[in-house]
Amino acid sequence: MIGIINYNMGNLASVYNACHLLDGDAQIVSDPSKLNEYDKLILPGVGAFGDAMEHLIQTGMKDAILEYAKTGKAMLGICLGMQLLFESSNEFGEHAGLGLIDGHIVKFDKENMHEDTKIPHVGWNVIKTKDDHTLFEGLEDPYLYFVHSYHVQTDPKNVIGKTEYGYEFVSAVHKNNIYGFQPHPEKSHENGLKILKNFINL
Repeated sequence: MIGIINYNMGNLASVYNACHLLDGDAQIVSDPSKLNEYDKLILPGVGAFGDAMEHLIQTGMKDAILEYAKTGKAMLGICLGMQLLFESSNEFGEHAGLGLIDGHIVKFDKENMHEDTKIPHVGWNVIKTKDDHTLFEGLEDPYLYFVHSYHVQTDPKNVIGKTEYGYEFVSAVHKNNIYGFQPHPEKSHENGLKILKNFINL
């Protein structure tokens, strides 16, 4: 059973529909006390980091997610949901994150990009995958759909995928039972569905 965390900041329907396309038994979860009943969790997210953390705190989901992470069961963050897994973000000020993975969220550095490069990064781009990671089983450097202006800086040991946009940035991470993707697998057709299927099958 897969729980999709509802904290009023995510595109829940597309994640839910993608899981059901894959015959995944998924439910949208709004009650933080129920999280531990699920075998796996997905933390989606669209919007600003600070607002999202406020919603996680107000709904009680922050503490529930931190407790769930201690169980060793798998959790996947998508887009903003991935960014929330880290220690902090400088999006519209300094904000503390969940701290489940060491690292920080920063804005794309225009000074290190071609002047014509547009922010946000929107559209299809490739993830250069690392070491045949389980979530990339059956895929080789897949194209996925991105929408973001910020990206993570983290220890290389947490990195399972990188993407080029003006410069190389981290686009997929894994530490212990915690996984994260900057792109949207649920909006990335067959490649994205394969990644979600691999997560469901962990």
